[in-house]
Amino acid sequence: MIERSYGTTQVPDGDDFAEEITHGWFNVAYRMRLRDGQQAILKIAPPADVAVLTREHDMMRNELAAMSLVRDHTRVPIPRVDHADLSRELVDADYFFMEYVDADNFGIATSEGRLPNEVVVAGGRQLGTLNRELNSIVGPHFGPLRGPGSATWREAFSKLIEDTLTDGTRANVDIGRDYDEIRAVLVENAPVLDEVTEPQFVEIDLWTKNSMIKDGQIVAILDHERAIYGDPLIEAGFTGIDLPAFGDPTDFMRGYGIGELSPSQRIRRRLYSLLMIVSMIVETKYRGHQDTTTYDFGVEQLDLLMPQFSASPVPR
Repeated sequence: MIERSYGTTQVPDGDDFAEEITHGWFNVAYRMRLRDGQQAILKIAPPADVAVLTREHDMMRNELAAMSLVRDHTRVPIPRVDHADLSRELVDADYFFMEYVDADNFGIATSEGRLPNEVVVAGGRQLGTLNRELNSIVGPHFGPLRGPGSATWREAFSKLIEDTLTDGTRANVDIGRDYDEIRAVLVENAPVLDEVTEPQFVEIDLWTKNSMIKDGQIVAILDHERAIYGDPLIEAGFTGIDLPAFGDPTDFMRGYGIGELSPSQRIRRRLYSLLMIVSMIVETKYRGHQDTTTYDFGVEQLDLLMPQFSASPVPR
């Protein structure tokens, strides 16, 4: 794989050239040291026969498409892709090599208390600003970047919910509630989705742990595989509006340039939190988690979220 990507002269001559990066939940990633000492990152998708969620099929190809869009249409810093191999000739999966970014993971450094508070605040605001720039990309349809697309956001988002519930049924996942209760909440609140008329590029998974920081500046945004065309309010940085366990969104929102949400925007954001939490619960079965920590947290958050829909009915 290294030879195909960097040439014969860069193939390492020892056995200790690869170190797995273990905090990701989907692709496997390695930090590689090439023969000349240069470092690179290798990402490998799950093999074709591994069960994944419906919207996770060919996600690496989606990530490459997303990175191309970001490079072509924004100044948001992302790693350089050195080589992508989608042939599945060497391994039974897509993979690509990308630039190694010599910086701290923003989320991990923050959680470990290695960054001063003023750097954390400024980094959160910068993430919001960068996320707004990413959302400036306008697509030809709603839904997956590479298609097939939907004519409306209501249709595209409803499919995301239904696909996730179908995945849960297939794997016999107990989400702590009847699946039809989730469907009923979607049907009741779906009219607010029609307010979204422009399909904007959204990362969905832009958490602090998917960014790198150096000298107080965000120097790279990582992991673009879940990007779609949709509503910017679905971005992860807004999640704390309804679910405080996901962090205070104040700095992110200030950087983004958005203040108090309207009643209908709040309902849209709540629907997006619903998709995220149900996905979190369902995917624990597909990821093969060995303990119930993430599952229990997801069920707890769903119990906190669901009453909020009846407390704030759809504006008429």
